[in-house]
Amino acid sequence: QVQLVESGGGLVQAGGSLRLSCAASGSIFSINNMGWYRQAPGKQRELVAEISGGTVNYADSAKGRFTISRDNAKNTVSLQMNSLKPEDTAVYYCKMVVHTSRTFWYTYWGPGTQVTVSS
Repeated sequence: QVQLVESGGGLVQAGGSLRLSCAASGSIFSINNMGWYRQAPGKQRELVAEISGGTVNYADSAKGRFTISRDNAKNTVSLQMNSLKPEDTAVYYCKMVVHTSRTFWYTYWGPGTQVTVSS
């Protein structure tokens, strides 16, 4: 079993910054894809940023403001969010595609962390 634990959410004024982190623990052989998603009230969960190998993908809303990074040795992924806007308010979820062996892999989600940006 694998657990994901997120940290770093909170309340910030528009224009401010937050850094989210997510750490994976448990039966991990390797981690392929790591990413951050978010879900605002009444909306579907959407991709914010993901990193797979050396490839990084950002949602248009995140480009130029958010930076995703990973530490393979620590099984962590972080999201630096700058120039935050009220429309960034959402629950942010960490997602990892974890290989528990050479053969088996599973997608795991963190419990979510609330980010609230006040105007």
